Amino acid sequence: MSASTHQMRAFACVVREGSISDAARLLGVSQSAISQHIAKLEATLGAQVLIRQRDGIELTTAGQNLFPLADQFNTLDQQITEHLRGHATLEKGNLTIIANAPQPALSLIHKYAQQFPQVSIDFTLFDWASAMERVRERRVDVAIITEPRTSDDLYIQPLLKAQYVLYARMDHQLAKRHIISLHDVQPYTVILPEKGSLTQRVISKSLADSGIKPSRLVTMTTFPVMKEAILQGIGVGFFLEASSVKEDRLKEIRVVDLKQQFSTCVVIPKHKLGLRLTESFLQVVNA
Repeated sequence: MSASTHQMRAFACVVREGSISDAARLLGVSQSAISQHIAKLEATLGAQVLIRQRDGIELTTAGQNLFPLADQFNTLDQQITEHLRGHATLEKGNLTIIANAPQPALSLIHKYAQQFPQVSIDFTLFDWASAMERVRERRVDVAIITEPRTSDDLYIQPLLKAQYVLYARMDHQLAKRHIISLHDVQPYTVILPEKGSLTQRVISKSLADSGIKPSRLVTMTTFPVMKEAILQGIGVGFFLEASSVKEDRLKEIRVVDLKQQFSTCVVIPKHKLGLRLTESFLQVVNA
């Protein structure tokens, strides 16, 4: 006996969404239907593929081995469906997008939503390490990542290059200047993202190499939280230039020590190239 299309689709969706309830919502079926598909898949495989936990699901070894195949199976099934229906129009679908910073991801999503209003979009911010992990695990359709790790199974297209700058509230002492050095931040509280972030890695190394110890280091979870902390006057923070929409209450200041340019890229698992959804996103990127 072989697994059915419904079972493979349900399993792959549960893994990508992180829970049975979210998968059921996305596929438009009941949670019990998803659970039945998973149970039948496990009976066919002769092994448990996932463990249900309070905060989501955890893949077993058998599940980890099966997921890449299930994802490829679903991609092929989708390609066949698209071919049979023709390519005249983009029908309703769901595109999963992640990024390690709000911009340029949100700008592209805005343009995409205007051009393809029938497509639902799931967008989440992750730190760099988590974003790369989700791409490697095939849990996303599109990722927008700064300095992604190259791989033979990933399509990578550069979008823009940027260097790190300092963000300070307009009434901060440093906001009076247009250019500073890393030594200028030493008397102040510096806000950095948590471990796993490219920013945390780059800025921590730059500070250490320069022998600089700010008066206090504060770590925050995500870019929006860091930005809000700066607006609340907690400290100053380092971000890639143009990481967000310009904010009148924040000053973007050049740092002479941080001249390296970093590339932000569109990253797509290669087996998803050719799908109407991913191709339509690339169409917007290249417009």
